[in-house]
Amino acid sequence: MNGIIVKSLFFVSAILVNSSPAWAAEYLVKYRSPWALQSMNFNGLNVMDNHPAGQLFKVDIPSHQKVATLVRLLADSNIEYVVPNARLHTFDAPFDAQALKDQYAIKKVKAEEAWTKAGNKGSKNITVAVIDTGVDYRHKNLAPNMVPGYDFARNDNDPMDQTSSQNPGHGTHCAGIVGATGLVDGGIVGLAPGVSIMPIRFLDENGSGDLNNGVKAIDFAIEKKVQVISASWGAAIPRSQAGPILEAIGRAEKAGIIFIAAAANDGKNNDSYEVYPANAGLSNVITVAASNSSDSKPSWSNYGRAKVSLSSPGDAIMSTLPGDKYGNLSGTSMATPLVSGLVGFLLSQDPTITPENMKALLQSTGVKVGIQTACDCRVDALAAVETIMSKKLFVSPNAATMGTSDKVKFTGVYGTAPYKFASSNAAVASIDANGELTGVSEGETTVTVTDAAGATATSYKIYVGKPSSNPPPGEPGQPGQPGNPGDCPLGDPAICQIICQIQPDLPFCSGN
Repeated sequence: MNGIIVKSLFFVSAILVNSSPAWAAEYLVKYRSPWALQSMNFNGLNVMDNHPAGQLFKVDIPSHQKVATLVRLLADSNIEYVVPNARLHTFDAPFDAQALKDQYAIKKVKAEEAWTKAGNKGSKNITVAVIDTGVDYRHKNLAPNMVPGYDFARNDNDPMDQTSSQNPGHGTHCAGIVGATGLVDGGIVGLAPGVSIMPIRFLDENGSGDLNNGVKAIDFAIEKKVQVISASWGAAIPRSQAGPILEAIGRAEKAGIIFIAAAANDGKNNDSYEVYPANAGLSNVITVAASNSSDSKPSWSNYGRAKVSLSSPGDAIMSTLPGDKYGNLSGTSMATPLVSGLVGFLLSQDPTITPENMKALLQSTGVKVGIQTACDCRVDALAAVETIMSKKLFVSPNAATMGTSDKVKFTGVYGTAPYKFASSNAAVASIDANGELTGVSEGETTVTVTDAAGATATSYKIYVGKPSSNPPPGEPGQPGQPGNPGDCPLGDPAICQIICQIQPDLPFCSGN
């Protein structure tokens, strides 16, 4: 688990990696309730930070006391879990500052036609939070759309994107893809130039930050009541270690916030590769793979039928950079804010669309491409907004992978109730009058919905035969047992083995 290697080829992204030796003494401790604090034993610990929204303490444990202290903490009934405070890094991609500002992605997804159809380019009432390295909010092509944010790297209200050899302006680039105004000569235009953009910084000028501040950034966006969070970063770690971030996304889910996550840039299948928040599996998460100008998958983009929702242009994307500059960057980091901008634009037309239905809308209207995702599709802004404007019936969810004993609830959106449901292959999955689909045997099926007016719509492929890839909504892990029993939540199996010899009844000890 330790020493995850992150490759940087021709892309930019923010990657959450395991604790390095220099950070090995920092841990996040989740307590069960505020009332538990008075009975918790923090003797010998340096409490560095407290994040009440996540019920988290950041503590520093002296190396020579690590095992004994972790045993004491994990045995405390007031403590739910302890995980290492991991670090985050940004990795630069080469770009050509002299390149013509040709935006193939805007043309590819038919953004201009979508704006014409809607009669607008988004609403200032919709706010997209770009959680990243900050944003150059003074950039002439961004300034009119910026709203106040925060910097959790320095704990102040100045989320300025500061460049270095490790950060060419990752957050500024993402913000431009979301909603650059298009009003600057020689500049570029974002997918939703009419929405508001909130810069939230938790990666510093060296492209480095920590898990604790990532959680704070999400909770800040929730507090400020944004509608969309754009997250071009991830963690190649076990689910048990991602608990704090998953719980923060769960709080966003309860607040109705749509969370757009990058699938990662390892060229791997996320169905068998642990990466978070991409694999969170909550109803508000849309996970994005990258496509290129020919609608093919770049070699570096991750993919996955069960874990990745859809694809979006992310290769050689022209956007804003600090100092009123522009340049091309590549990665699922770039594909993600394009979807975030699209979601913001679509919410501007219908703010009542739920996160789960928004995902289904994008999947049902996407263009079919040869990139393996849940819908095998790439987003299409025009088709999506046409569905909204005409209130055309579609099926939600629109794609799924489920186990033979799983149940998934289906419904119709923009139709007239009551609905009738049918499975194209009842031997694979049966569906009842309420729209509950039950897996029966391995195979594929589709779900057709017919509304009271006689309109019909059919889902994309529903795959049956694999264990359910998603936990119940809002439950990234059970109390006291984040992730699967047997997962070492401390990032070091050797330490877990020692602790389990001393305290064998701990939840993760069953696999050690």
